[in-house]
Amino acid sequence: MDAYISIKNVSHTYKNGVTAIKDINLEIYEGEVVAILGSNGSGKTTLVKHFNGLLKPTKGTIEVGGLNTKKEKISTLSSLVGYVFQNPNHQTFLSTVEQELSYGCKNLNMEEDEIEERVDKAIELFELHDRLEDNPFDLNSSQRKEVAMASIMAVSPKVIVLDEPTTGQDHKGCKRVLHLVQMFKDLGHTVVLITHDMNLIGELNCRTVVMNQSEIIADDKADQVFSDKGIMEEAGLQPPQITTFASKISTLNQEQTYLTIDSILKEIAVNQKEDVKIGTGS
Repeated sequence: MDAYISIKNVSHTYKNGVTAIKDINLEIYEGEVVAILGSNGSGKTTLVKHFNGLLKPTKGTIEVGGLNTKKEKISTLSSLVGYVFQNPNHQTFLSTVEQELSYGCKNLNMEEDEIEERVDKAIELFELHDRLEDNPFDLNSSQRKEVAMASIMAVSPKVIVLDEPTTGQDHKGCKRVLHLVQMFKDLGHTVVLITHDMNLIGELNCRTVVMNQSEIIADDKADQVFSDKGIMEEAGLQPPQITTFASKISTLNQEQTYLTIDSILKEIAVNQKEDVKIGTGS
């Protein structure tokens, strides 16, 4: 199977001479959820901004859906890769939620019937029926971020990029983001997450790409990455708190990486059953 996003020997140097990414090779496939982790300045945001043409490679090539990003307009690439910014204020600017939902489709010159169908689907998925006449700037941060996601969903790109989706969210908001990521995947989208939220990645246990000093230093499932102390230390990252907590519980299998409370409770339940069998001699 061919990769939907193919990155070959890509480097990017800004006009001030700073090389933000260097010699990156990466393939992302349809239907994947991929988290890109790294400390500030590691290059993760620079890398992802190449996916929809916001940045062009200084060296190397990136293909999205078979298109060379160097040769395509941002408008063309944006129909394939939707980018939800960390700060929703950077992409919401119209006076009503309904206008925001239809803006991207209109910008791509879709037919009115198709726009209406797509917007109606986004309204249903995000349960925005009662907010259509609201000004996005009258909504709280979580609600504005959902409007930004919904406007991207209306365009229905193959790839959805979420830049720090849980920043500023309370526990309920973080659970909502987890639900939305799973919903995007179930609807057939590829999801790329730029995040520092280790708990979110732990819940997803998705493919995890770690960047450090402009290069990729790890690419594996989250449980494998988080169990590699050398990689985590090199990247300046900490595993989810629950993983650290589990490492202190002597009755748990320390060869296993626990990413969620549920995984710990499941292991404890298994151990209790084994203890009962031994106690009864069965």
